[in-house]
Amino acid sequence: MGQREALTEEYRKSGYGEVCREFTREEDFVIMRDGVGLHTFIFKPKDLGRESFPVILQRSCYPSHAEALEIHGVQMAKRGYAFVFQFCRGIEESQGKWTPNVNERNDGIDTVRWLAGQPWTENIGYWGCSYLAAAGWAMADAVSPYMTSMALTHYGTDRFKSAYEKGMFRQDVLTSWSMQNCGWEVKADYDQVCRYMPQKEVDTALWGGEVPWYREYVCNTRKEEKYWQQGWWQQLDEIPGRVQIPLLIAEGWYDHHLGSALEAWNKLNPISKRHSRLIIGPWNHGFEVCIQGQKTDHGKNSEIQMILEWFEQTLKRKELPCQEVRTYQIGEDKWQKTEDKVQREREETAFYLSFGGDSGQGSLTVQEKNQEGKASYIYDPDHPVKSWGSESCLYSWGSIGSLLQPSPGWRDDVLTFISDPLTEDLRIFGRMQAELWVSSDCEDTSFTVKVMRVTPEGEAYNIRSSIASLSHGSQAGEAYVPHTRTQVKIDMWDVCYTVKKGERLRLDISSSNYPEYHIHCNYRGIWGEQARKRKAFQTVFGGGETPSCLKIEIKK
Repeated sequence: MGQREALTEEYRKSGYGEVCREFTREEDFVIMRDGVGLHTFIFKPKDLGRESFPVILQRSCYPSHAEALEIHGVQMAKRGYAFVFQFCRGIEESQGKWTPNVNERNDGIDTVRWLAGQPWTENIGYWGCSYLAAAGWAMADAVSPYMTSMALTHYGTDRFKSAYEKGMFRQDVLTSWSMQNCGWEVKADYDQVCRYMPQKEVDTALWGGEVPWYREYVCNTRKEEKYWQQGWWQQLDEIPGRVQIPLLIAEGWYDHHLGSALEAWNKLNPISKRHSRLIIGPWNHGFEVCIQGQKTDHGKNSEIQMILEWFEQTLKRKELPCQEVRTYQIGEDKWQKTEDKVQREREETAFYLSFGGDSGQGSLTVQEKNQEGKASYIYDPDHPVKSWGSESCLYSWGSIGSLLQPSPGWRDDVLTFISDPLTEDLRIFGRMQAELWVSSDCEDTSFTVKVMRVTPEGEAYNIRSSIASLSHGSQAGEAYVPHTRTQVKIDMWDVCYTVKKGERLRLDISSSNYPEYHIHCNYRGIWGEQARKRKAFQTVFGGGETPSCLKIEIKK
């Protein structure tokens, strides 16, 4: 089934039928405040016996979206909406120069004000996913009273959280996106691009020209740096606190913008939040269910149905929604609906690392061990652990989700710890954090964790993974002295995931997760400027004075 047929079928099954069969289609160049014209397409219902309509706006930087946007225009017009989509500055036939992000606020505001002045506009909503949602967030605090509501899916406003995890760059997302959207076609080998050193010069070396905004990404590794604390990224981070209108925020447990979107929800202005909705499902960035080895009959999603439901209420019926949080509990195949405050009523449990189990692997225990143990491995940056079962990938699309994992012992540089069978269900409801006592013979390096559920048959499926560099995640920070013990804290994004009675928990520890994160070179300094690499001898401790553990937020 092609894209046209699939989208048309999704509209047909949405439960929101056609109210007219005829529509009009127009094209225009809407003029921005600086005189630049942006190519805009307008679909309106015909013969409905009325002159004005609720309007849904989208703004896109992807010329490849043209066919899908045309389909949305036709289907929305047949359902009584005027649908308007516009290509961003410098994209397709829109005038001006394309630079990601920085023009979306003013251009979006100017477009909304233009729409508000049209005689066929009754009220206005905005719908966008991914970068299209970024274009909506960019103006979300500045469009009242012109705009009634927004639906913003798979994007958040804390760009640093989408770019870095304790010094480690989310390379598979931002390097691949930058390659594809730098303004010209790049034909370089992706693996060669990701491994190139120094990374800040990969644009001129392999892409065919300088991309200043990518260089800024890879050379600003701390949120307190000026790059993130001023200008557009600071402004975007502050927008949720100023929003006045209702928002629908939809995310997937395995979408690379989840962490940033949750930050945006937490910062949302109470005026807006009282009438907003947060939905998190078992999806990847494309709203596809990506859970293996589990029943997911109730996890399937229709973005179109979700959007039509939202705008039926906010634009057509002109109702103010009540605040609502809907989350999908993986492992139970069910949705739970809560008020936001209930989300924080959680308990915490811990599993401690113990060494010397069968076949050389360690164990996870609910009791701390008095006896200290340790295990070591060699981390070689030339042979990183490949990402499989990811929550922050884009180019490596097939690796995203809760997927079947390799058996323990599959690599010498991966340590495995497994619990006894659980005596009751473990309902993970929030964040997990690994607190590891470690040492390295290098002045800086990285450590990774992956948490899994293990079935009685021995099959392991990942729940969450994450990473931290010593310079960003340990007590020692920049002052780490090689061969000394330090504690590194590795944070994982929220998830709702049930590990059932009789199943086990498994924790794998290593030092690379590539290309989800960049390969640490084992030298201290800004990663994008590094031009050399070396092997690292890594040790993980547990028990006694070094009680390494996995902490889990749970719900009884």
